[in-house]
Amino acid sequence: MPLLVIIGYVWPEPKSSAAGYRMLSLIELFIAQGWQVIFASAAEKSLQRADLQALGVKEQQILLNDDSFDHWLKGLSVQAVMFDRFMLEEQFGWRVEASCPQALRILDMEDMHSLRDARHQAYKAGRLLQKEDLNSDIAVREIAAIYRCDITLVISEYEMQLLQQHFAVPKSLLCYCPFFVDTKNIIKHTGFEQRQHFIAIGNFRHAPNWQAVLWLKQSIWPLIRKQLPQSHLYIYGAYPPPKATALHNAMEGFYVKGWAENVSDVMQQAKVCLAPLAFGAGLKGKLLDAMQFGTPSVTTDIGAEGMQLADKSWAGLVANDNAAIASAAVQLYQDSSLWIVAQQQGRYILEQKFSAAKLQPVIWQQIQQTLDSLQLHRMNNFTGIMLQHHAYRSTKFMGQWIEAKNRLAKK
Repeated sequence: MPLLVIIGYVWPEPKSSAAGYRMLSLIELFIAQGWQVIFASAAEKSLQRADLQALGVKEQQILLNDDSFDHWLKGLSVQAVMFDRFMLEEQFGWRVEASCPQALRILDMEDMHSLRDARHQAYKAGRLLQKEDLNSDIAVREIAAIYRCDITLVISEYEMQLLQQHFAVPKSLLCYCPFFVDTKNIIKHTGFEQRQHFIAIGNFRHAPNWQAVLWLKQSIWPLIRKQLPQSHLYIYGAYPPPKATALHNAMEGFYVKGWAENVSDVMQQAKVCLAPLAFGAGLKGKLLDAMQFGTPSVTTDIGAEGMQLADKSWAGLVANDNAAIASAAVQLYQDSSLWIVAQQQGRYILEQKFSAAKLQPVIWQQIQQTLDSLQLHRMNNFTGIMLQHHAYRSTKFMGQWIEAKNRLAKK
């Protein structure tokens, strides 16, 4: 049975974040193909983490900057290693290359960190994103990690295009791998008349989500509330900090609820999902949830990026400023015909763009083909060989220096 080792940034929390949901779906993809999976991480185990052992996945606690990882990996017969985000490739890539050089090296980007950061910096500066913003230090690191790996899983079609057109990354190194949805088992949802109020949801540790809550509180919700004085907005999300819970105000109909044990329950009770995202990258799990649970949404161009159909149609409405977002939210909340069409459109988007039955065979074929022709694949990636030669040596020496320093500190 072939073995995949996943080096995780954190232990996956599918109920807390889209990243956790995605990681679990990738694990299930390999298991379905008859692979054994070990999930290794240096992070502390959280209470909300997935029960990986119930899936037959072995868990391994590892250490940063410690050769115990090398000894552990060498003792396994590994066919593939997956790095969860480019930072993990930087940290462990040289160790993987030395310990199991013939293993397929997969990078799961989650989202494009350099794009998200560039948009965040432009937002804080109060200006539009410029082309030169994309060429940041983070981008240099992220693109280098892509070249050093054999195949990179890219979650968004927009980011696939950006990587190829702006950064000139060869298509052969990239695999389009969005969220997977079992569209055959989507249940019939409650209708317009059975629902009320608004919902916003997202992990508070994710900067775009926190900024969206602030935007709602300070600018958008007062405009909606003025037109719909009896409506409520319920804010859900894992790890709410005190500054978030302090925004709770029942008199304003603004309820900060925090952790939601069952997203399905809270989402299906709401009439409209609000996701005013000013910056970010990748695909938005909250909007995928909204479509799965039949809840039309109002979001921004960045929120809908990579999730709309070719004609830009959406499962709700898209707007980008205070007044337009508030107006769209009120219109969708009051217009039953528009709302029903949006709910139906959400299901159509899921079937067209996120069907597991359509996506998984294509993705697996590319992974398997890369594994089968690994030597030739690497020979055709000279840039990756070059970056591996130089970058691995610098990170190797840094890692070994930290390791030696830690040993001395223990004496």
